[in-house]
Amino acid sequence: MPDRRQLLLGGLAGAALATAGGLTGAVIHARRKQPKATVFTAKATSYDVNLSDVLRRGIDAFPDFKAAVRGARVLLKPNFVEFHPGRPINTDVRFVAAAAEAMRQLGAATVTVGEGPGHFRDTDYLLEHSGLGALLDDVGVPFVDLNLEPGVPSTLVHNLTKLGELRIAAAVRQADLVVSLAKLKVHHWAGATLTMKNLFGVVPSAIYGWPKNPLHWAGIDRSILDLWSTVRPAFGIVDGIIGMEGDGPIMGTAKPMGVLVMGDNLPAVDATCCRLMGIEPLKVPYLAAASKMGGTIHPSRITERGEEVAPDPFELLPHLQHMRA
Repeated sequence: MPDRRQLLLGGLAGAALATAGGLTGAVIHARRKQPKATVFTAKATSYDVNLSDVLRRGIDAFPDFKAAVRGARVLLKPNFVEFHPGRPINTDVRFVAAAAEAMRQLGAATVTVGEGPGHFRDTDYLLEHSGLGALLDDVGVPFVDLNLEPGVPSTLVHNLTKLGELRIAAAVRQADLVVSLAKLKVHHWAGATLTMKNLFGVVPSAIYGWPKNPLHWAGIDRSILDLWSTVRPAFGIVDGIIGMEGDGPIMGTAKPMGVLVMGDNLPAVDATCCRLMGIEPLKVPYLAAASKMGGTIHPSRITERGEEVAPDPFELLPHLQHMRA
């Protein structure tokens, strides 16, 4: 039986999902209850700069996370969907390697990269053709295919999907810290796919199929919220050096932004990214709901540190135009 708090949060999240298109009095009141959060934004003009140095400078703004990394088993979860040369679909492999190096320099006991691609069944193909496999071999970081991992039954904290539990990849459950390494992209259904949506890859496709249909059938927004509130990643970093606009998350076009965005409150990171893309976070249903579940999306509750990066509106499909800031 869910307790009273779970029922209340579920009701609030449901209301936010239903009314995310408008700024209601309840939403205005809820913003005052959002915890204060910090988001660090760093300029990075290309993937050839010293990205591990940029990342460590950003992580310095989060002393609690920095301290937690020392001696921890860290799992980095990039966004690898499928591979098409010339399309910025995936978290760039150089950025992934730089993040692994940054975690090791911060004293992590182990660093592992893990992903369960949602579309493409042959993960070895993705590793080879994207160059990620060779690069991780060069830096001595192991990769684990989360699609083939044993699934650990995990009770959903809020159960917005009504699935009761999800089997989360064992490597994710065994990690001390999970870090979501997302790509700055629009999404043709959810509006934006960032650090929270990236968590679809933690459930094994060997159990849930490709492209993890039970999550889609239960509702993408509700699945995002259930995964985020149950897995509780410690940190999120978004690769926005080159993003994707238009028909994301696969068929879109490149959008150079020259930015990395990071923080320990994933909704705050994603809301900041949305504003950079010219999207109003309150109009993204899962972000509006997350603001009532311990997440922060309102700019008055977010302290932005690092370098100022001007928003540059991304091209959106016609049916997503209502999400414009």
